[in-house]
Amino acid sequence: MVPLVFLNAKAIPPRLEGILKNVPFAALGALIFPGILFIHESPWFGVLGAAAAFTLAFLGGNLIIVVLGSILILTLLTPFFDRTTVPYVNRFS
Repeated sequence: MVPLVFLNAKAIPPRLEGILKNVPFAALGALIFPGILFIHESPWFGVLGAAAAFTLAFLGGNLIIVVLGSILILTLLTPFFDRTTVPYVNRFS
């Protein structure tokens, strides 16, 4: 960050500026992708959640709709995955 302070008066080339504007999106993708694969013992659980979120976002849903919709989809799909990995199933039996 400190070296960028010295570039305050100089113009950044448009191509470099375009690359720097995309860095937050690339970093966010690099942080989210492993979480998708490792959220459950079955990687398909996360892939289905990501597909649901992508579909809702593609259809024009805002952020709250996308997040709540993918949570709802994964909640409905939870019984179809291994029941031993779900902590609240058969807790009292």
